[in-house]
Amino acid sequence: MLSRVADSFYWMRRYLERAEHSARVLDVHLSLSLDDPTDAVGRTLLSAIGETPVEVGAQAADVVPAEATGRIDPAHRTAVVGFVVAARENARQIREHISSDMWEQLNSMYLELRNIGAVADTDSSAFLRSVIEGTHLFHGISEATLSHGEGWHFMQLGRYIERATVTATMLEDYFGERGNTSFDVRDAGEYVEWVGLLRACAAFEAYCRAHTADVQPQRLAEFLLLNAECPRSVRFAADRIEDSLRAIARGLGRQSTGRPERFAGRLRAALNFGTIDEILEESLIRYVESIRRQCDQIHSALNQTYISYTIEAAIAR
Repeated sequence: MLSRVADSFYWMRRYLERAEHSARVLDVHLSLSLDDPTDAVGRTLLSAIGETPVEVGAQAADVVPAEATGRIDPAHRTAVVGFVVAARENARQIREHISSDMWEQLNSMYLELRNIGAVADTDSSAFLRSVIEGTHLFHGISEATLSHGEGWHFMQLGRYIERATVTATMLEDYFGERGNTSFDVRDAGEYVEWVGLLRACAAFEAYCRAHTADVQPQRLAEFLLLNAECPRSVRFAADRIEDSLRAIARGLGRQSTGRPERFAGRLRAALNFGTIDEILEESLIRYVESIRRQCDQIHSALNQTYISYTIEAAIAR
């Protein structure tokens, strides 16, 4: 597979994961703000979205005008739409490598956002749900219609590197405001805010099945970091990242473990053998910062090994 094709597979899925996460965070924030007009509950969620990338922001403004999405901040609206636009552009560049159903779904999602932009009184929640449902449909179609070869594994890498990064970022934001020792839920407002974190990670029902609805910050941190079965946990993402890296290496006939696999293996081992007591004793904030750094290392090593490698490195393989 050409490196540019692999790069487009990777970023197509990573941008869609980013769009889905941002839309979900905004949707949860809007629902929480209905019960609290002062916005004291749930405002921490917004810090996990980040700023709009310059290269996609200009295109997004042409798709959906700011006034079309109600109470959503224009910068956040532009970010969500921009990620969809960027994902579609990457898909267009590899049109012959993805299934027709995949392209049709992503293109339909893009066109639906344009139609929403044509309606002046568009409901914010409807706009966000359209993005969330569209990305879920794309994922299901990809699973069912795309061969699970190199391209599919590069998509998996984009999806789960992004997911591990944003989950760690949200934990850092939530626990960073409270310090490393303040893990008691003091009132109903704080309880709702912790529930909002689980909902933003699409993990509330999964958490309740494991721990009931008794939301305790320490249990929540353990669940989102170390649970092996929840698809939104960092450990689950780390398992999928290493599996896909090993599959790509096997497909290329590589015998030795490369830098991306070593970084992924180190992250997976830390999560598989770590305990929440050890993490809290040392510092939860430093731990999630380390996760983000390791995800960045995996991304950089992946890029250097498979995307932007030198001619000398290719010959030496």
